[in-house]
Amino acid sequence: MNVSGLRVAVLAPITWPTPPPGYGPWEQVAFNIADGMRHRGADVTLFATGNSAFEGKLESVVPCGIGEDPHLNGEVFSALHMGRLFERAGDFDLIHNNLDWKPMTYALATKAPPLLTTIHGFSSPPILAAYYACAWRSFFCSISDADRDPGLNYLATTYNGIDTGGFTFNAKPGEYLVFLGRFHPEKGAHLAIQIAKRSGKQLKMAAIPQDEQYFHDEIEPHIDGEQIQFLGEVQREARNELLSNALALVHMNTRPERFGLTLVEAMACGTPVLGSRLGSVPEIVVDGVTGFLCDSADDAIAKVPQLAALDRKACRARVEEQFTVERMIDRYADAYTAALEQKLPPEPTAEQLRWREHDWWDRPMAFTDIPPKPNR
Repeated sequence: MNVSGLRVAVLAPITWPTPPPGYGPWEQVAFNIADGMRHRGADVTLFATGNSAFEGKLESVVPCGIGEDPHLNGEVFSALHMGRLFERAGDFDLIHNNLDWKPMTYALATKAPPLLTTIHGFSSPPILAAYYACAWRSFFCSISDADRDPGLNYLATTYNGIDTGGFTFNAKPGEYLVFLGRFHPEKGAHLAIQIAKRSGKQLKMAAIPQDEQYFHDEIEPHIDGEQIQFLGEVQREARNELLSNALALVHMNTRPERFGLTLVEAMACGTPVLGSRLGSVPEIVVDGVTGFLCDSADDAIAKVPQLAALDRKACRARVEEQFTVERMIDRYADAYTAALEQKLPPEPTAEQLRWREHDWWDRPMAFTDIPPKPNR
């Protein structure tokens, strides 16, 4: 679709600036969407923090990210942030929501234009109630085929894309392994430590301690400053240097991955991935070509000696073919076309309705109690 002249509102999270200086994958993707659409000629307004670095139109209600200032109340400013967008809803042809489920509830009560929600991951089963209740009002895009709920309709899978110009290809890396992201059990930092120790490799860990108890109990006791190094959060050029000089990124997630932006960033540097065969990882990593898919820590340890033999050019080529901003914008442009043509999502199928009554996740509430949608 030619998006030139299309009036688009892109709603970003406000935990960090858009783009973030370090950690902040949702903010980074929202920026890539807004900037990519702007370069295609769309009239884009980005709703983000006041210190966001966007060359187009910027709307904000908060001066900086709520993760940057502990005095800012996240609940209050998030509500004001969403309210500001829907106050201006009539100014846009389409609203692109990158802020999870709450903005959809605002759309239920307004005559806003078509709403497209990118589902960056379901944080917990209860939020599915909101997605099901708002499914008549919002279109959905998934960020991987693996991260889809059978009870929802999707316009497309729109893989996250990066600007490869921000990542330096390195054909001759060092010998260390790297863990990047956040310290949480589902990201498998404890497995990365186990793999490094048993394979005799140095591990450099750059992450934010999201789960402080997990970090204190499972990670901190192993940090010796030599084999296991904790670098804290690394930003921009330091992040690029850390990834490009690594033998491999270790991403042994214990919960199915939704997408995994660090996987693509590492491969853009030519750095292969040692990852779990869970969720989206098999969609991103080509086993035996751009890394190895592993079924256990033992499996990963056995693959470590084979990492140096992988062609790092193949890693970069994989990203350039599938995971650039341009490829992402192509996919979203097609999704915008479909949303504008349909105006409202289609009715759920009988199978989708049955799934919504299914307690597959041992859900703590009855989704059959959700009120029916109003007449259109």
